[in-house]
Amino acid sequence: MRLALVAGALRGDGRHVTRMILGSVLLVAAVAAACWALLTLADARAAVVLAVTVLGGAGLTLGFALAPVVAAVSDPLDPRRFAVLGLAPAPLAATLAVAGLVSVPIAALTTMAVAAGITWGELGAAWWAIALGVILAVVTCGLLARVGMAVTSLFLRERRSRELTGLFILAVLVVVVPVGVFLASLEWRGTVPSQLSEAIEILALTPLGAAWAFPGLVVTGAESAPLSFLVAILTVAALTGLWFGLVRMLLTTSERPLTGRERGGLGWFAVAPGTPGGAIAARSLLYWLTDRRYLVNVLVIPVAAVLTIVPLLVAGVPLEIAVLVPVPVAALFSGWLPHNDLAYDSTAVWMHIGSGVRGASDRIGRLVPIILIGVVLLAVAVPISISLHGRWSALPAMTGLCAALFLCGLGLSSITSATWPYPVTRPGDSPFQQPQRTGSGGALAQAFVMIGAILLSAPVAWWGWLSLTGDEEATTLALWGGLAIGGFTAIAGVAVGSAVFERRGSRIMEFAESS
Repeated sequence: MRLALVAGALRGDGRHVTRMILGSVLLVAAVAAACWALLTLADARAAVVLAVTVLGGAGLTLGFALAPVVAAVSDPLDPRRFAVLGLAPAPLAATLAVAGLVSVPIAALTTMAVAAGITWGELGAAWWAIALGVILAVVTCGLLARVGMAVTSLFLRERRSRELTGLFILAVLVVVVPVGVFLASLEWRGTVPSQLSEAIEILALTPLGAAWAFPGLVVTGAESAPLSFLVAILTVAALTGLWFGLVRMLLTTSERPLTGRERGGLGWFAVAPGTPGGAIAARSLLYWLTDRRYLVNVLVIPVAAVLTIVPLLVAGVPLEIAVLVPVPVAALFSGWLPHNDLAYDSTAVWMHIGSGVRGASDRIGRLVPIILIGVVLLAVAVPISISLHGRWSALPAMTGLCAALFLCGLGLSSITSATWPYPVTRPGDSPFQQPQRTGSGGALAQAFVMIGAILLSAPVAWWGWLSLTGDEEATTLALWGGLAIGGFTAIAGVAVGSAVFERRGSRIMEFAESS
């Protein structure tokens, strides 16, 4: 028994060491590639180098601010660990702030900042401007990491879990992927694209990009260089004051109890609010992420959406128009998926009715999983589709159309899943095995949601088509009209579905027992 325990411990340590080595190799490779890319910009125009360094530097700074929230790790420099030493808050805060600059992430950041400084030196920047920019950028990131760790330890520690970390990562993807696709689609050709010029000017005057922009603004002779330097200095001062205040707070408050991240924990139930709707949402998330019946339905959506391009190309539709079709189709099917969600949950729906759960809690809780999946799917797919299309002016119209189809589908699905549930595959059976059905409830529910969502979104589709011809007013109508129509339909659908669920409780119980 002891030998088995020792062997298991050694295997665990071996896997941990392997992950550390692999992570170190990837980090070194990424830093080397970034430095090489920065050094090769020495022959580019100053405006191009400014755009690249400001965008990249702002992204790194934001990453240092978000990393403590996304990564569920304990802080080795938590001020409460040093409370037994009896140090005063101010000296301890200063010591920990300096110690926080001695780390692998800060070393990697410093290497890239120095590479950017070398590039600015090749372009004629003064050494003092480069030194100030590098120092302020590194110190800002270090203080952001310290402040982020402190805030996380105060407010998030007792709720940290794999599921909560996953939600943070999804939120980051929803923002990062569209921005990355947009930047990758731009044609630089040795100059800064017009779409970025104003954004760079604004970003250079924010805490995220001020320190990174200062050397470049000095080289280009921009009038905003002193203001950028002032913003960078004030950012460091504000973060320093906030860090000192947080250290004092941490030393005078008791530490929150630690919670494990083992698989045997509460999972999604620990993340969701402690309400009936939150419990239903947590259980629905568990089903959608583990039940293969749900997984097959989700995986079919992107495949079916992409396949719609083939007949369009065969019919002679131009590729730049055909690539716009799959995303609205995916939005439509995503909103259509929960039209019979109650039937998949028939073995547990009696708990909702027996415990007197309100219809709104049931309807909203069941929509949470598909909302998370649909938002992430569309946030990634819409910018990719627009980049393949080639005209980013179509982005608002595409966003409005997808929002209308998705939200209308969700609203109508909230009605049909309580009004016309029909038998589905039982848990554990093959997801491709469908039971025999009597009556027309299944066809009626499917057609009601599919056709209803299309009809309600028809005006948005028409405005979107007009926007492709260059009608700017139609583009605005498509965006806000799609959001308004979709939002109203979703809210009305949930309200009607809630009333139906409460009124048809006995019949839903009969359906659950018979299916």
